[in-house]
Amino acid sequence: MSLSRHVSPHSSAPDSRKPIILQIDPEDLIHHLPLGNGSPGPSSHLTPYASPYASQKDIPKYKIPTEGSPADTVYAMIKDELDLDGRPNLNLASFVGTFVEDNAQKLMVENISKNLADNDEYPAMMSISERCVSILAHLWGVQKGEKAVGSPTTGSSEAIHLGGLAMKRRWQEHRRAAGKDTLKPNIIMGANAQVALEKFARYFEVEARILPVSAKSNFCLDPDLVRENLDENTIGVFAILGSTYTGHFEPVEEISKILDEYQEKIGVDIPIHVDAASGGFVAPFTHAGAGGKKWNFELPRVKSINASGHKYGLVNPGVGWIVWRDESYLPRHLIFELHYLGGTEESYTLNFSRPGGQVIVQYYNLIHLGYLGYREVMENCLTNARMLSKSLEATGWYTCVSDIHRPASQSGAGLASETATAASKAKNAIASAASSASANTASPPEAAAETSASYTAGLPVVSFRFSDQFRTEFPRVRQETVSLLLRARQWIIPNYSLPPNEDTTDILRVVVRESMSFDLLDRLVTDIVQVTETLMRNDEVDLSILAKQRRGPAKKEGKDGGDKGVRKDGTGLGNEVKRMAEGIHRSVC
Repeated sequence: MSLSRHVSPHSSAPDSRKPIILQIDPEDLIHHLPLGNGSPGPSSHLTPYASPYASQKDIPKYKIPTEGSPADTVYAMIKDELDLDGRPNLNLASFVGTFVEDNAQKLMVENISKNLADNDEYPAMMSISERCVSILAHLWGVQKGEKAVGSPTTGSSEAIHLGGLAMKRRWQEHRRAAGKDTLKPNIIMGANAQVALEKFARYFEVEARILPVSAKSNFCLDPDLVRENLDENTIGVFAILGSTYTGHFEPVEEISKILDEYQEKIGVDIPIHVDAASGGFVAPFTHAGAGGKKWNFELPRVKSINASGHKYGLVNPGVGWIVWRDESYLPRHLIFELHYLGGTEESYTLNFSRPGGQVIVQYYNLIHLGYLGYREVMENCLTNARMLSKSLEATGWYTCVSDIHRPASQSGAGLASETATAASKAKNAIASAASSASANTASPPEAAAETSASYTAGLPVVSFRFSDQFRTEFPRVRQETVSLLLRARQWIIPNYSLPPNEDTTDILRVVVRESMSFDLLDRLVTDIVQVTETLMRNDEVDLSILAKQRRGPAKKEGKDGGDKGVRKDGTGLGNEVKRMAEGIHRSVC
């Protein structure tokens, strides 16, 4: 096939003597071609693909058309374009749920037009929202006599901002009452913090004291560094129950004790907000809990907790929750009393109008599954995550940075040097686990199946990297290529750097959700093994070119006629993707 060239529909035939064009805008390429003999013809059609959009004109993209189009045609065009997206169930990069039961979907559709902001118009939906807050408050250990308050949010990002703002205002009130200034508030978090925590600090003018993480601290907030960075201007500490990098739970109880000691010595009361975006629906239900340690309202210093209903709360995207242990920890002046559409309501949110269907589905899940149902789902997720971890390490090619497959006393063993073994051991490991599960099913009730209680507590997350021996024997094979080749098989498994200070180590990460069945897990292990074997056989070939594929439209020509996107050495023909270390870590959620 000859090399295609960028051709303007208003110019003469291309001159073969001109230098080869290195970048072509695909949209311009097709738009220069003739699209028929004038009029596109009548709009009536027999099928969605018999309309002018089939071959005579382009579907409008950036400007509203003068005339509309038949509904079935527009539906077909949009649906076909969305087919280019990845399959949600194979998107193992995201914590966000991709499965919703049929009855829950019915409730969602039946209530799709209800606005959560209209309290007076939809009192039953508001009552359901209040019940969810109460259920979560009890689930997270609210103490007798406390009057917990909370609110649904659009997700954990909004909830984190609300929790942080409440801590800032309480700090300001205490400082002003003591006759002190409020000019330099700061908040403490680990470098593994999700971007929403950093956004809070930037948007609400609080110094973010982002503390480095290390293997010693399981790449989470280090209590020793917390102790060193406290002062009278610290409005609070963000503690994460479930790091998005490795799934580890941060030591909330240990941090609480440090803050207790600080208050006893200095007299400054510093609260904790627990970002339990994922862990808030995992730790309360699993046998492992938080590893035998306290993390919730059982600790007096924990004043507020947030969680994402659309993660392990098993709701589709669009709902989060925040709960304060008592109404006294939410400053009254932050609460708005709204008189709207004939009713009066109290509101503390960053949004107003928002869909209420997800709140209804959250309540459906809580009542339908109950405590034991949620426990079964979370235990299944952890079981599958352990099987995947053990299968990967059985190859000798990979070692896990996450620890949920290790006995609690062996946490952190994944960073030691490894001994390589045969690839077949991965399949043997998963087959052995399957046999064990089958045997447990047939066993009498007294012979209980293995649970998460024997293992290190954490999220059902598998973070892994090439083993030391593999990197020594196959130095040209890059982890990023594993991710790219798995994407060709429809799996979405990101490869990215650990947090700053440890960002020389890249990890591949799999989030095991409710919909990860045993059969799907078996297929995943098979594909990872086959992809890795392919790279080993082609070690002499540099496959890094796969990572340089252009994403998005071509760069336009500069004023001097040169291509802004091409360097003199011919590299950089596409939009380069920076290493995570060079920017804020989104830490795929």
